[in-house]
Amino acid sequence: MTGVIVDNLILAKCPDGQVVVGVDEAGRGPLAGPVVAAACLLGPDAPTGLDDSKKLSAKRRALLEPLIKVSCHWALGMVEAEEIDRINIFAATMLAMTRAVAGLGFDPDEVLIDGNKTPAGRVPEWRWAARAIVGGDALIPSISAASILAKEHRDRIMRAAALDHPHYGWERNMGYGTAEHLAALGSFGPTPLHRLSFAPVAQWEHL
Repeated sequence: MTGVIVDNLILAKCPDGQVVVGVDEAGRGPLAGPVVAAACLLGPDAPTGLDDSKKLSAKRRALLEPLIKVSCHWALGMVEAEEIDRINIFAATMLAMTRAVAGLGFDPDEVLIDGNKTPAGRVPEWRWAARAIVGGDALIPSISAASILAKEHRDRIMRAAALDHPHYGWERNMGYGTAEHLAALGSFGPTPLHRLSFAPVAQWEHL
């Protein structure tokens, strides 16, 4: 057997026979919205030109995302602002990654995670071998694919939220603390999508 079959896709194993998944997140730094993680097992027909989502243009990400979705097996995990406030952003990021891998529907032999920490020993539900790779989103194609999926999904959430909360410029800043966003916080106060535990938001909570 040269691959694992998931959702009728034959997905390639590594040369040593291991099934290795890449994981990355989007949205640790914003003042509003969820943190989103993606887990991705590359298929043999995965697109070329994968890279850290932050290094790709919006147009390139938009082209790659559907190609990743049809050629790979993937899942997303999210933690909303209310839960971020309750457990803190680092714990929320680890939890989102755990939810993403659990959503794949199978147990990978190893999970490669962008960054310098993994959920192992930090999230009780985490049960997979994990390795953190600093700069992995630019080095490991499966992590690159995950970074694109996570960012594109989160950006869509924030653009949709901007329709209900038009003052904050989320369709442009995706919830990050730009001057426009901070000025709107001062004028209109936080929304239910804001992270009240983040200092720039907390000072306006009384509005």
